[in-house]
Amino acid sequence: MPKGLTTVFTEPGTPFELESLPTPEIEPGGILVKNTDAVICGSDLHAWRGDGAGPRLSKRRVVGHEFTGIVHSLGKEINTDSLRRPLNEGDRVAFPFFFPCHRCYHCIRGEHHACTFRQRRNMVGLDEYPYCNGGMAEYFYLEPGHYAYKVPDELPSEAVPAVNCALAQVLFGLERVGVAFGDTVVIQGAGGLGIYATAVAAERGASQVIVIDGQQHRLDRAMKCGATSTISMAEYKTAESRVERVRELTHSIGADIVVEVVGVAEAAYEGLDMVRINGTYLDIGNIGGGRLDIPAGKIIGNQTKWVGTVHYNPWIIEAALQFLVKTKNQYQLMDVVSDHFPLEKINEAFEFAEWQGKKQGTQAQRVALSI
Repeated sequence: MPKGLTTVFTEPGTPFELESLPTPEIEPGGILVKNTDAVICGSDLHAWRGDGAGPRLSKRRVVGHEFTGIVHSLGKEINTDSLRRPLNEGDRVAFPFFFPCHRCYHCIRGEHHACTFRQRRNMVGLDEYPYCNGGMAEYFYLEPGHYAYKVPDELPSEAVPAVNCALAQVLFGLERVGVAFGDTVVIQGAGGLGIYATAVAAERGASQVIVIDGQQHRLDRAMKCGATSTISMAEYKTAESRVERVRELTHSIGADIVVEVVGVAEAAYEGLDMVRINGTYLDIGNIGGGRLDIPAGKIIGNQTKWVGTVHYNPWIIEAALQFLVKTKNQYQLMDVVSDHFPLEKINEAFEFAEWQGKKQGTQAQRVALSI
């Protein structure tokens, strides 16, 4: 089996190391993926900074969970993808970055996103075999029982890496809360997740899609991806003014659904005030903690449904791919990644992503590693 270049995270504030590590023996039903692109997600930056808002990582890990690749080797007994379409070496594939156990209370109910025992291989660490366990490396091992889907030929390669995180997450979240024809949806943030959420909400028939962000170029892109109006934080500088603007746009009713994708816990205070009575607050970005002290009346008195969403069910990957095919010429979703770095320059890539975020006063641009 080949060895692969692997970027090694040791601890916050320390440069990534590069190691050449062996790939695992492929079990029957397994797939060895040759990674091609990995995106620096906001949660990767949280872990890199050590600011407590990302997943807990101890020493010697491979970060990266928003990525894609091609089939390097197929294990015995597997020659199709998860929809039984022929699968061969060299085919592009998209797949969940985590592994449900298939044998727990949640899994037998089809709630794979809530599997108590689901694994992210990059949380296990490099001191335990197998080593191919993260996106920012040359190889990734899909264990037996995985889900993997062939990437349609119509999609350019740069559109695929975000499928297994950003796009899949908002698709699943909006499915869970049941965005319906005629709804008003407010989206807090127009980064990668926000742009995808905008397009998905529009495609599901929302009559209004209102997007909030501090960067005009992001708001401009949102308007090309299904937004009906935007609220610039440069113009509306206080939470109160933004809430009032949402009330104006919704004839004092408020939004049916507000979606948080900025990853800032304090955004919830603002977003909850935008939800109509008996509406829904969909929280996707606040995965890493951050304390909130919210008066009970803000939730109970308004009869707000607050839905937290982490991970997704396996069918979402195929739905995401087909969504991109369908909307390829309708929304500006094929080039959400802004900058590319080779894998060997991972330290420069993280510094650049961090600098971009500080320069622009919000989450970083979508920066990808080409592998």
